[in-house]
Parts: sequence; structure tokens; C-alpha cells
Amino acid sequence: MTAPPTPATGETSRPARRRGGLWRQRDFALFWTGETTSEAGSAVTLVALPLVAVESLHASTFAVTMLTAATWLPWLVVGVPAGAWVDRLPARPVMLTCDMISLVVFASVPIAAWTGVLSVAQLIAVALTAGAASVFFTTAYRVLVPAIVGEADLTEANAKLEGSRSAAQIGGPGLAGTLAQLAGPATGLLADAVSFGVSFACLAALRRPHDRRRQATARSGASLTQDTLEGLRFVVTDPYLRVQAAFAAAANLTLTGVEALIVVFLARTVGLHAAVVGLVVAAFGIGGVLGALAARPLGQRFGTSRATLITTIGCLPFGLLLPLTSAGPGIAFAVASCLVTSAGVVASNIIGRSFTQAYVPPQMLGRVSSAVMTAAFATMPAGSLLAGLLATTLGVRGTLWILTAGTSACGLLFLASPMRRLRDLPGRLRSPAPGDRVT
Repeated sequence: MTAPPTPATGETSRPARRRGGLWRQRDFALFWTGETTSEAGSAVTLVALPLVAVESLHASTFAVTMLTAATWLPWLVVGVPAGAWVDRLPARPVMLTCDMISLVVFASVPIAAWTGVLSVAQLIAVALTAGAASVFFTTAYRVLVPAIVGEADLTEANAKLEGSRSAAQIGGPGLAGTLAQLAGPATGLLADAVSFGVSFACLAALRRPHDRRRQATARSGASLTQDTLEGLRFVVTDPYLRVQAAFAAAANLTLTGVEALIVVFLARTVGLHAAVVGLVVAAFGIGGVLGALAARPLGQRFGTSRATLITTIGCLPFGLLLPLTSAGPGIAFAVASCLVTSAGVVASNIIGRSFTQAYVPPQMLGRVSSAVMTAAFATMPAGSLLAGLLATTLGVRGTLWILTAGTSACGLLFLASPMRRLRDLPGRLRSPAPGDRVT
């Protein structure tokens, strides 16, 4: 949660660039390669981890849901304070440490399976540990991108990174199924471990990034709690960041509910074959790629503030097509719904992320990013639970009408901010205080 050379990303004047753009920049190419490989591995694990529990350990349904809960639980526990830690530390070493931790814990699963000692408890511990590492990695990731490419290229960088993530979501689950069929489900986790190794190698090969952050709070002796509260206050009191966090929380609540029900809806309610269900769900990834490609041109043509309104208020109501789905030609409703809503979400995410990275003072970026992401991710488990409760009383199709209507309304939150009067989102809020120490 990418825009053009506008005040939103501080791109009021763009320096001359070599032909080929960011692909010709060594550090970005390395960073993109590592992160794309890691995202592909994570997409494999999304399917492979529950497959290990179901096929190798014959775990109960409750145990399998515990794996999902364990993955997101660290965001609720350490999501906000993680930002304060990241603001006190160089971003790249944090990411390298997280990569190594993830490599070790995911590699432990196939090793334990091959030696006959694998248990559900180990899988839950792996999900918790990898989830905690992901909290710190993702927060540091948001901080490191501007240090690699600079403000003038934030939009393009975020679009390329988000586009490859969406592409990984298309192929990753299929690769996980193929690996499970050929070599057992635990092999998929070994592939993810290898992907973290690639990410580690690419990060280690970066030239020293230009880390523009300042550690004023650390120098003044502020405690971790004070730093954390400062980040929260920054988000709550800023009209742009506040609405961004509120939108992310509300949209994830309803979208996660839709994602929890869509397979059941298509397979049981509509009666589609499994292969067709997979193709329809793949439209989410395709839409994400389209959104990544469209974000920058939309920002250039309409301005970053207006582009945000277009991609949310204009695209999210297409979710209402999903409950209209029926067998035969009616499948087109589901495909269009998945494509357009996913494209709108990804495009608005890119614009919002680029804005945050250019707008927030560098010394606050970790805390602000973690606060916004925690607000976004905290509602996801609740969305799944809400969908399940509503579906048992109202039916799946009726529940989807409620959830997609809620999703459609989320974009209206931006109308309660100054964004409704602006063409472009503002640039840097303020400069770092003089005399702060660069890390």
C-alpha cells in the first residue's frame, strides 16, 4: 500500500537516467532478484506448509488453521515495536538476519520429515518464528528501498517489486502442488529455504546503501516504548497516514473474508471443477500484475491523490460482481471481479507505499511503516472469522454480498482526508533535524 515524478514521491525534478531505468542499476537489480525469488518461495510455502500438516502428519482442521494464525500472530504482538527497533538499526543487517533465521527454520521441516521426527508442534513453531522474522524483515524492507533507489525512483521501484510479487502468487501455488506430487510436501519448504538463501546472497552483495535515516531519538536516550508511541502518534495525527491505515485495516477485513470463502463459493455453491476454480483464483495474481503496471501511468496522468481515489473508489465496487457468478458464461463475473479489485488494491498500495517512503522523515520511517502495516494485518484473522460466522447463518453467497459491499465502501474513507481536494499527494513532510547522526 506507485506514482510518477510528482510531489507525492518527491519527484519534482528527475535527474537524467541511463537507458533501461532501474534494471541498469546494479543494486536494484540485485535487490529485485533476491526479493522476487523469496516471494516465489513464500508463495510455495503458502500451500506447502498446510500440505505437510495434512498429508504428512494427518493433522486436524483446527491444527491446520493454527498454522495460519501462527503466521500472522507476530504482527499483533511485535508489529508496532518492531518499527522502533528497525529505526535504531541499519536496515540491511536486520534483513540479512531475518533471511538466515527463515532459511534455518524452513529447512528444519524437511530434515525432520526425512528423519521421522516431524510434529505439528514443530510446524507451529516454524510458522511463529518465520512470522516474527517476516515482521522485522518487511519493516526493514520498506526502509531500505528508498536507500537503494532514491526518492525519484520510488514509484518505479515499488511497481516492479509489487509486480513480481503478484506474478509469484500466480505460479507459486502450482509449483507447490507439483513439488508435493513429485517429491513430497516437505520439499516445497526446502525450496523456500533455498529462496531465502538467494535473498541473503543478493542483499549481501549490495553496495552500502545510502541510509538517510537519523537516530535522533536514540541519541536523546528515548526508550523503546517512547519511540514506539511516537510512531503511533505520528500516524494517528497525520491526516494522510491516518486514512491510509484506516483504509488498509477496513479493506483487509473484508477482502480476507472474501478470500476465505471464494474457493468454497466457486466449488460448492457455483459447482465449478477444481481446475476452473484455480484459474479463476489466479485472476487475483494477474490483476495484481496489471495494477503494478498501471500505477505509475495513472499517477502521471491524473496525479497521485486522484489516482488513489480512482483505484479505490473506482475499482473496488467491481467486487460486487462476485456474488453474481454462476456456472457457464456467468464465470466471467468472478474473473472480472478478481481482476479489477486486485488491480485496484495493488495500484493503490504502490502509490501509498511510495508516498509514505517519500513523505515520512527517514528517522521515523520504520515506526510509521510498522504501525500502518500492523493496522492492516491485524484485521485479517478477524476477517476470516467474520466470514465463517456470517456464512453459517446467511449462506456463502449472502455473506459475499455483505463483504463485497463493505469492500466497495472502503475507498470512501479517502474522501474524509485532504486528498479529495488535491491532484498530487504532498512530498517530504519535514527535513531531518540538523546535527543528527547518519547510520
